[in-house]
Order: sequence, then C-alpha cells, then structure tokens
Amino acid sequence: MQFTIKLRDARRALANRRVERVAHRRLADELAGFRTTAERAELDELISRHTPEETEQIRAILYRHDVVRQQTGARQTAGLGGYRG
Repeated sequence: MQFTIKLRDARRALANRRVERVAHRRLADELAGFRTTAERAELDELISRHTPEETEQIRAILYRHDVVRQQTGARQTAGLGGYRG
C-alpha cells in the first residue's frame, strides 16, 4: 500500500472520530437538560420503547450524569438509572 493511501486513510479515520466525538458531546449536553424527576421519567418512558442496543449510548450518558450529580451532591433525579416510580 502506498504511503499516500495510508495517510489519506489515517486522516479520514481521524476526521470520523472527531465527528463522532462532537455528536456524542452534543447528545450529552442535550441529555443534561433532563434533570428533574418528571423530566427523567418522561425520558425513561421514551427510551423504554426501544431496544437496549438502540439506547445503549443514551443510557450510558444518563448513568454518568446521575453519578456526577450524586458525587457533587446536586442530585435531582430519582436515582441511578432514572425514574423508579
């Protein structure tokens, strides 16, 4: 394989990773807005309509948000994993 092809592929891979990171950051920022128990309950209801594979990334982000809120003492959700009602 030529060096120019390897270089092109490496640049493309880096660009793709950058796009994925930006998209992930945007999703995390958007999900951070769901803070109250009622908001999280509504979000959990929407998420429950989909398979775990489809919502894996969203659930991981929400879990991290819950952990951070618990650690900082600013916990406003129903608990780890969302609404428990």
